[in-house]
Amino acid sequence: MRDGRVTPLPPAGLGAGPLRRKKPMYSLVTRDDTIRIPAEYIRQGRKLEDHIDELALDAFEGRFDENEDYTLLTFDHEAVGRGKIIHGDGAIYQNVRFKALIFTMENNEVVDGAVSEISEYGAFVRIGPVEALLHKSQILDEPVQVNLGIRRIEGSKSGKHLEEGTPVRSRIVSKSINQNDPRSSKIGLNCKMDGLGAFDWLEEAD
Repeated sequence: MRDGRVTPLPPAGLGAGPLRRKKPMYSLVTRDDTIRIPAEYIRQGRKLEDHIDELALDAFEGRFDENEDYTLLTFDHEAVGRGKIIHGDGAIYQNVRFKALIFTMENNEVVDGAVSEISEYGAFVRIGPVEALLHKSQILDEPVQVNLGIRRIEGSKSGKHLEEGTPVRSRIVSKSINQNDPRSSKIGLNCKMDGLGAFDWLEEAD
């Protein structure tokens, strides 16, 4: 790792092999969706276009969609057609078209990340814009010791260890995505298979 960035490691042998992705991890797409424009925005006397950027950013960025893709950012928002007012609501529901940069993770996919936190449960790993849990039982085929004082997880036999900032390659083994509360989403990792683990372990194996 240099300057806080993970140095890429060449692909390693992974037993059954890495998952062949159905779509790229990062992609730029055009989307159509609907935003709610509260009545108080209309009373401010500004044009509809003046509200679209602000409301679209709040509605879509930093959230998982129905396909469990994570929206990093949106731009080029434009209104499509006329907005609709629902009786008893008072707000305008406006169709919008925009470009979105999305991040995709797939079950059984092998991903590279960096340890962001050591906890009693294991290591939290930052993968792009999200964090996943590498549980202590899924790190090595041997007992591990978690030392919160020095923020380190170490194998009791091999001495292999993880610390905050350690680059690590792991496999996504579970996803529980909460679209309403993205922060409560849970992503589980495993690095016990051949070709997985901290980058320095893999370099030693070569």
